[in-house]
Amino acid sequence: TGEIFGPVLLIIILHLPSIRRASMNFLSQILTPQRTVCRIAEASKERLFETIARIFCDDQQSLPYDGVLDRLIAREKLGSTGMGQGIAIPHCRISHCTKPLGSLLTLEKAIPFNATDDVPVDLLFVLLVPVHAHQEHLDILANIAQLISQADICERLRASRDDRALYEIACNAVI
Repeated sequence: TGEIFGPVLLIIILHLPSIRRASMNFLSQILTPQRTVCRIAEASKERLFETIARIFCDDQQSLPYDGVLDRLIAREKLGSTGMGQGIAIPHCRISHCTKPLGSLLTLEKAIPFNATDDVPVDLLFVLLVPVHAHQEHLDILANIAQLISQADICERLRASRDDRALYEIACNAVI
């Protein structure tokens, strides 16, 4: 189905010459300040996914809450989206989604995410894409993977103390 994207696949994607690279910051095209949330105090992956679904649905009223939550959970059941080093990239395809949508979150306290390195997650890039946006989905995941490979950017994101600062750091980061 093309839905299973783990760390190994993301590494392979990074090396594919056909993947379009972001010349400007791609996050500014998929993030909004409303979907950028700093220091969420959720204690479990399940509660976090509920919060993520609510963030998207509050900002995009055409998205059904139950549909977003169900798709995020279904995708996670295929394999953890925890990439390691405390970072996760939950992502899924949504039928009611008309363009790629992103959300960026930091957590007050890292939570277990079944990542390959077993490091709890405190930094999340969440991606919803239209059902038929296969290549765009891969392109965005590749760009996120390239971004999170930069330790200094991840440190700055984690050090953010408010939503606006988190959004600005993300949107001004250069890949």
